Amino acid sequence: MTALAVLAACVPAPPQVPPSVPRPAPSQQPQPPAPPPANWQDAPQTPGDWRMTAPGAATFANGLVTLRCNRQAGTVTLTRTGSASSPALVVRTSDTARTLAASAGATGLSVDIPARDSLLDAMAFSKGRFALEAPGTATLYVPSWTEVSRVVQDCR
Repeated sequence: MTALAVLAACVPAPPQVPPSVPRPAPSQQPQPPAPPPANWQDAPQTPGDWRMTAPGAATFANGLVTLRCNRQAGTVTLTRTGSASSPALVVRTSDTARTLAASAGATGLSVDIPARDSLLDAMAFSKGRFALEAPGTATLYVPSWTEVSRVVQDCR
């Protein structure tokens, strides 16, 4: 046992480790938003679904976009919510793009499109989606589902 104690006395003491100094957490830099796609058709669809709310009327994304037939006037009213910096609405489809003079109201921008206007057909048959652009608001990428066609057909 004495030999064990003598042998243990020959082992050096463990080295002193300096106390660790806490490092500051790396600062999180906010990621810049992704650049918009070069082609609007590559942009992600605006979240939401179309829903028929009445004969000749449909809403998208809980009222973000509304299509409503006005049979007496022979028009389809397209409304998008939001306050635009100018009363213009660009409707962009896979085949065409048109700037429409809009009226600003309490619910957003509205345009009346003649029921037989080819723009309505372009919206209904656009390849997967159409875009609604208004100055000072986010562009909406709206799917061209059957509800669009139904509103147009109900109005013709």
